[in-house]
Amino acid sequence: MQPDPQAIVAGLIARQRATPAQEFLKAGLAQLDRVALVSSFGADSAVLLHMIAQIDRALPVLFIDTLALFPETVAYQRDLATHLGLRNVQTLTPDREALFVRDPDGLLHRSDTESCCQLRKSEPLTRALAGYDGWITGRKRHQADTRASLQRAEVEPATGRIRLNPLADWDAPAIAAYLEAHNLPRHPLVAQGYPSIGCAPCTSRVNTGEDPRAGRWRGSEKTECGIHFTGGMAQPLRREDAA
Repeated sequence: MQPDPQAIVAGLIARQRATPAQEFLKAGLAQLDRVALVSSFGADSAVLLHMIAQIDRALPVLFIDTLALFPETVAYQRDLATHLGLRNVQTLTPDREALFVRDPDGLLHRSDTESCCQLRKSEPLTRALAGYDGWITGRKRHQADTRASLQRAEVEPATGRIRLNPLADWDAPAIAAYLEAHNLPRHPLVAQGYPSIGCAPCTSRVNTGEDPRAGRWRGSEKTECGIHFTGGMAQPLRREDAA
């Protein structure tokens, strides 16, 4: 019988507070029977994927292909997975019938970005995570004010699943140092001015001096895709960011 999720989280935070990220990740995986890493294969994703590859290359890695990604992201996902020897990358896609009904012309993002993210990201991930006790994210406190209080482990309110956030306390220099130390391939769009990468229609280049996430949903108040929200939609007073 799976122990109480709150007890697992409390134990991990108390006993593993000061351990390196990879050791924390190992400790978290040891506490869960069924766990997957959810990765966007974005700008910083190689760090966590590399750590997983050192622990268990057969661990499920869930990649959400919204069918609106940059071609560079799709190619990077394939190339990085091969480079790291990951053996269980699972590509999730939106339900084709739902796309036909709710976004037949592929322009839903122009009128309702929340519903578009729910259709293309949240719903596929919700279906895929149904059989898991926990999942791993790459969220970090430094990335946004909405993540400032992010813990290394937490219980997902609606499902009771455990979310592990091993890089919660990492900053941008730490990420850059790890990528360089392990000679990890970078997402090709980073060098072109995209420090945060989502779907092509809703991601733009970031100018010098701007927040790294300024190019996501530019011109709107939206700051996250919603995969960490109950039901896949933003909830009042509970703003958490995407993986």
